Amino acid sequence: MARRTDIDGSMSVPTFYGKELRWKREAAGMSLEAFLEGSFYGKTYLSDIERGERRMPLDLARHADRKLNTDGFFERNCEDVRKARRAGHAEYFEKVLDAEKHALTIEEWCPMLFPGLLQTPAYARAVILAGLPLSADAEVEEKVSARMARADLFEADHHTPEYWVILHESLITDPLLAPQGMAEQLDRIVELAERRRITSQVLLRKCVAHPFMTGSAKIMTFADAPPLFYTEALHSGDTIDDPALVGDYRKSYDRLRAVALSPDASLDMIKAAAEDYRNGKRPDRLE
Repeated sequence: MARRTDIDGSMSVPTFYGKELRWKREAAGMSLEAFLEGSFYGKTYLSDIERGERRMPLDLARHADRKLNTDGFFERNCEDVRKARRAGHAEYFEKVLDAEKHALTIEEWCPMLFPGLLQTPAYARAVILAGLPLSADAEVEEKVSARMARADLFEADHHTPEYWVILHESLITDPLLAPQGMAEQLDRIVELAERRRITSQVLLRKCVAHPFMTGSAKIMTFADAPPLFYTEALHSGDTIDDPALVGDYRKSYDRLRAVALSPDASLDMIKAAAEDYRNGKRPDRLE
């Protein structure tokens, strides 16, 4: 029998919390399977929480308190775990931050900005300063570094989600940065696509009527948890985990994908725009 790996609870708040959860579960004589009965989560999900590698959702914390008779301990303390895990990110983004690392698939629609997972440091810095112009330099750099760290999932050999993004044409033709900065941002998209880390499509501006006219969309699926839908505004974000509602959003995303340019045509457009920016020329709009 393989020896169980102990958890060093002194490493961080999440590992302390996870070690306490495993201690309580094992003291109650419960296997992972027995503990999870009546929840929507899988064994891998719970094991990751116990090792401090994944956040505890509020519904699962309440489930733990009921199963283990812990008088609300896990519900009361899961907020401390969330705070410890989200340095450099907004509170409303915490669920997505953790979920990206464990997703099987991530699908995004981005009408106004290149998504955070694809941004270069220069682009991220410009976006952060546009939204929070009075931020101190140190705070801005913390946010930029946190955003860049999220993209490590494209480099991981053990787990890379299938990532599909639909970008609005205006992101390519209406520059947020100086020409060289825009060329670097578009080159980042091309590099990831050519390494087969992402699939990208472009929605032309002439496609005015489409299912997601009202905002951004991010849909994530998992092997051991229900799917999630996320949408974001300037100072807020909303995460939805109701499977039926996520399914409705997924149908809308599929309809949007159907009216966008093909991945090959989209990549050609992005490459051409990057070259135009390198030559100091603003790309033409496809009217």
